[in-house]
Amino acid sequence: MKQAGAIAVAVILLVWLVWNLWNLLRIAGGLRTGSWRRPMWWARVCSVSLLAGLASWLRGAFSGGLDIREACQFVHHEHYDAAYWQAHAREFRKLFPLHSKCNAHVDLVPAWVNPAVVSCAAVSLAAAAVLLWFAVAPLTRVPRGRNGA
Repeated sequence: MKQAGAIAVAVILLVWLVWNLWNLLRIAGGLRTGSWRRPMWWARVCSVSLLAGLASWLRGAFSGGLDIREACQFVHHEHYDAAYWQAHAREFRKLFPLHSKCNAHVDLVPAWVNPAVVSCAAVSLAAAAVLLWFAVAPLTRVPRGRNGA
């Protein structure tokens, strides 16, 4: 059952990736043609930024690999300080901001990951706000010919 769930998640993510690659082309074309005035353009922006944010977060979350000590010593050629890691383990296990340090000076999470996650979240929220405006604005308009009396 777990294998079927993993396959289903992989297929969904693959379809989402392909759809977002198509969306990148549509977003760029929409800037030239003015389709940014339509809700679907903003839905595409929201989807692309969510995928980019998720990919950035996953890059940071798995930057240490399965064994942080080995990643520090053999991949990054840095000293692994087990006492430092144990003292700050709670911070390193948080979902955000992402950190996975070898010692007090070397972080395995690239410096661009946390700002990219925040930027993508901000773009997604802005696009969702515009989509909400597209949904609410027609409901609040007064029909022409009626002056409210």
